[in-house]
This record gives sequence, C-alpha cells and structure tokens, in this order.
Amino acid sequence: MSSLQGLIAFAVFLGVLVTVHELGHFLVAKACGVKVLKFSIGFGPRIFGFTRGETEYRVAWIPLGGYVKMAGEQPHDEVSPEDAKRSFLAQPPWKRAAIVVAGPAFNLIFPVIAYFFVLLGSSEVVSTRIGYVEPEKPAALAGMKPGDRVRSIDGVEVKSFNDLRDAFNGVFERPVPIVVDRDGKALTLSVTPLKQVDKDMVEKTERGIIGILAEPRAPVVGVPAGSAAETAGLRTFDRIAKIGDKLVRDELELNEVVAAVPVGTEMDVRVLRTDLAESGGAKLVVPQVAQVKVTRTEGEGFAALGGAELGDLYVWTVNPDTPAERAGIKRGDRVVSIDGKALRSYQFMDVTLRNLDVKPFTMVWKSGTEEKRAELAQAHIKVTDELKNEYEVLDLGVQARPVFTGRSDLLAAGARVDRVTLHVGPKDALLASMKVVPAITRKIAIVIGKLFTGDVAFSTVGGPVTLYMVASKSAEAGLDSYMQSMAILSINLGLMNLLPIPVLDGFALLAAIWEGIRRRPIPIRAREYANMVGLAMLALLMVMVLKNDITRLLR
Repeated sequence: MSSLQGLIAFAVFLGVLVTVHELGHFLVAKACGVKVLKFSIGFGPRIFGFTRGETEYRVAWIPLGGYVKMAGEQPHDEVSPEDAKRSFLAQPPWKRAAIVVAGPAFNLIFPVIAYFFVLLGSSEVVSTRIGYVEPEKPAALAGMKPGDRVRSIDGVEVKSFNDLRDAFNGVFERPVPIVVDRDGKALTLSVTPLKQVDKDMVEKTERGIIGILAEPRAPVVGVPAGSAAETAGLRTFDRIAKIGDKLVRDELELNEVVAAVPVGTEMDVRVLRTDLAESGGAKLVVPQVAQVKVTRTEGEGFAALGGAELGDLYVWTVNPDTPAERAGIKRGDRVVSIDGKALRSYQFMDVTLRNLDVKPFTMVWKSGTEEKRAELAQAHIKVTDELKNEYEVLDLGVQARPVFTGRSDLLAAGARVDRVTLHVGPKDALLASMKVVPAITRKIAIVIGKLFTGDVAFSTVGGPVTLYMVASKSAEAGLDSYMQSMAILSINLGLMNLLPIPVLDGFALLAAIWEGIRRRPIPIRAREYANMVGLAMLALLMVMVLKNDITRLLR
C-alpha cells in the first residue's frame, strides 16, 4: 500500500471513530433540548464547514479527535437569557449524564453494527471435514477418521472448522458426544478432550483439544539413524513428492500409494529436499529435488519407506540463547518424551509445554543413535509483532519444520482442504455480532485495568503512528479486516473515555452522578483544579504515547 493510500485509510479510520463518538453526544444533546453550537471533526482551524439551523458543522485541520460545543457547557460560559434554559449545565443531572455517556455508548454500539456487516452474507470457510487425525489422541481413540465430516458437538450444530474449535472452549476431560457423517451415515462418537492452556497478554484460557486438523498433513519424513531409509538415501525433512509416477500431495495419498506396492519392490522416490542457509542473520530455506530408490518394507505409510517416520518431532531449528540450545539440542535431533510421556506429534508436544508453563520437566531426545536427557524449563523471550509491539512469550527454543506449525507446504497440501460457502442471514449475523463484541470488550477492559496495575506494560500503548499502521495494514488485508480493526479501536475509545479522569467523559459522568446524589454540584474551584490536572495528565499521556511510537519506528 502506498503512503497516500495509507494516509487515506488512516483519515477515514480516525474520522469514522471520532464522528461516531461525537454523534452520540450531539444526538442525545439535541434530544434533551440542549443548544448545540458546534459539531467539529478535528481540532484547530476549520478546513470547511457549513451552518444549519443553530449549529455549525465543521472539519478542522488536526484530525486527532473532535468535539461538540454546547451552550453553557462550562460555568463561566456566557449564555443569552433566551438560551439559559437550554444550556448544558441548566439540565438536570440525569440529562447531563445521558449526554455525556452517549459518546462512549455509541463507540460501543458501532462495533456491533460493524461486525454485523462483516458477518452478513456469504463467505467461503473451511468445512468440518477432517483432514488428519493424530494417533493416540482423543479423536483417534474414539474412532474418528480422516474424511469424517463433523455435524454436531455436544448437541450443538457446527458449520465450519472454526465453529468446531470454538465448541471446545472450556470443554475438556469429560466425554462429549460428537456426530459425524461417514460414507453417508451418521455416527455418534464419544470423545474426551484433553485440556490445553492458552496464555496471552490478557489471560489464560482453557480449552479442549481432540487431535484433528482440517488439512491433510504434508508427507515430510523423519529418518532414524541406522535405518534402511537412511541407507537408501532419504534424509530427515525430505518432503515426498512422487513415488513412481504417482503424485503424493499429503500423508493420506502416501498411505494409498505405498499400500499398492508389494513388499520388497524397489520404488523410485522423488523428494523435495530443504536445507537452511544463513543470509544476513536470517535463515533461508533452500529447496532442491532429489531422487532416491527405496525398497518397500513391511508396515504402512512412512514405515514402509525403510522404517522412516513422520518428521514433525525432529527439530528443524534451535533458537539461540534458549533452554534448548543450552541443553545441547541440535537441528535434526528427535524429541522422544517429556516427563516420561512418549510424544507422538509436534502438536502433542506443544500442548504439553503450554500446560507446563514455567514448571521444570525432564526431556528425552535422540541425537543420531544416542539418547540424551536433561532437566529443562521454558523461559520468557521477547518477540515483536507486525505492529512492532514487544511482548514476552514462553519458549523452549525448538521449532518444528514450518509445515507442522500451520505454515504453507511447498506442494500446497492445503489446497485439498475442503471448503464450503456459509450463508449468514441478518438474524444470525446480529446474534453473532452481539456475542463477539462483548467478548472483545471484556478483553480490552481487562487490558486497560492491567495497564493501571502494571501487569501490562505501557509500552504497548500506541499513538497516531500506531493508529496509522493499524489502519493501513488492515486496509491492505481487505474491507472485513479494516472494519474489524475499526470496531476494536472504537471499543478502546469508548472504554477509555469512561475512565473518571478530568477532561474525559467519565469525569463529567461522575460529576453528574455526584450532583444527583448530593443535590449540589461539585464546587467550581474543584472543577477548575480537576480540569488543570486532567489537561496535564492528557499532555503527559500524549508525550508518552508519542515516545512509544518513535520507539516502534526505530525498531
């Protein structure tokens, strides 16, 4: 996206949020009979505008906010005798409270409307068809198979793979009935999900996992030292591309192709071989095509290729200065177990590590033919997101090959993911929006609270530069992403304005409530001191967020 397009996206982004906020104040003030003198988008000198009735509507040069100017808004404002009853301060406390709270309220209502239009209509989503079932995980133990299409979980219909994931939020360690379609017949299976703990900067979330993926897995091999596969020339991380004249796009096709070959037959196997090369401190994947001859051995799938196995538990990279590197784990080593529990997949290892958090554990791994063990614990490391925010995550330091962590496969096995067109009508879109927005609002409220307690670093707060980055990046990703980002920022704006800080709406709301209870207004001198404190706090806040923005630009 060009700089001009980014600026336009930023201007529209901020303009909509400010307009929504000020429109709330304006409409409720009008409804309460208060005289509105100005409705301004932006501060400072006017760019353009017009006057209609008793109100001047204008757009000003400084786009970092806006305001609604009402008659008699401050104690020292001059008000003509005919407008005295229509001044803001002449209104009863409940009306003033309604006018003040309307701005933040509109900021909290707008996201419901935004998400309504994002969700409304037809969209292509990943279906509930299962592409892969992990061995010895709950789904496999219950009898689920690749190709099954999930229809309902615990009596609730699921239409997409995201619905399927969401259905296990807070659901684990108890039998759950799952209805699947298999060969045109409905089967009811009882699955007991494992617990997985997800942790972000806001909170910990517990959810169930059963060990299924929408995508068939790429056939990337792990080659045990001394195996027939190694003798034949296969190498760990080779991606099987062809066996004879049969294209192999995923693990399911590998199983089918190998099953048709008699034991003892020599097979021509073409592989994509990937090496890592260092360039300017970055690690680049360098692919090449290799041809090997492998004698078909007993077993199924990978095992039939001279005793090879799935390569997801083989270490692709070891991050520097991490617990894994300090323990001596190297690229190509195979992780065997954690705390005596044998690992069958990278996902299972990932779940185990998430649940352990910072607790120490014993890891066993193989380096060549040698088995090693060490006492390890995950460590906090700093990472930077695409908006250049720094935050800490727990990390052991070992990475699987990218195709096992959700990133693309060189032969696009993901192209075989089953997709369906989902039609969402107005009623369902509204219900979904009213479910999504409160959940986001709750998380943002927790973050704001943790900013004041110090549990979330103030360095994560951004100013105009961060807003520009959010607006331009989300606009580049498409209208839906742009609307969702706007909705999230609108919630932020609404909640922040409700804080009882002088010069914010929250303090004016508190003043109105105070007067309603005490039957007398806050003394004028106290208001003046509070406003001076509020302006000083606002100025300090602006300096701090600008410092954060500059720091982000320099990273």
